[in-house]
Amino acid sequence: MDTVEQLNDTYFYGGTSNLSAGQLFFWIMIDETLDHFGITDIAAVTAIYLGSNTLTVAGKFAGATPGTSVVSTYSRKLFRDRMMPMRLPTWIGFPPNVKRVMTMRLGTFVGRTIPVIGWVLLAADVTTITFKAMNKYNTIARPADRVW
Repeated sequence: MDTVEQLNDTYFYGGTSNLSAGQLFFWIMIDETLDHFGITDIAAVTAIYLGSNTLTVAGKFAGATPGTSVVSTYSRKLFRDRMMPMRLPTWIGFPPNVKRVMTMRLGTFVGRTIPVIGWVLLAADVTTITFKAMNKYNTIARPADRVW
């Protein structure tokens, strides 16, 4: 960011002039997004991608979610028939069709939980970026243009 100024009821931000309040917020959001990305974001996207049902599977029951994920395939091979002492919840599908399924198999639990962790990390990143952008925007903008 170079400087921030107000000229003729418009804003100057990061080398761009004559910005409206909405455009100023947009560029601040872009700036905060670029500053935020790191290794956790790469891990989150990787977990979501590897947990998506992209591999075709034959022999599933009627009504079952089609396909399986790379993570699920390898976790089931890695943990084979290892069982946990109690049933734990896993989630299948995407909103609004999310189903909770209980399992005792460790491989199934790991395969279904990794993409959920990825979505949680991504949601935390979006929340953090938005919070920082809102604070920065409210610091720069005129009181009439502030969000809160």
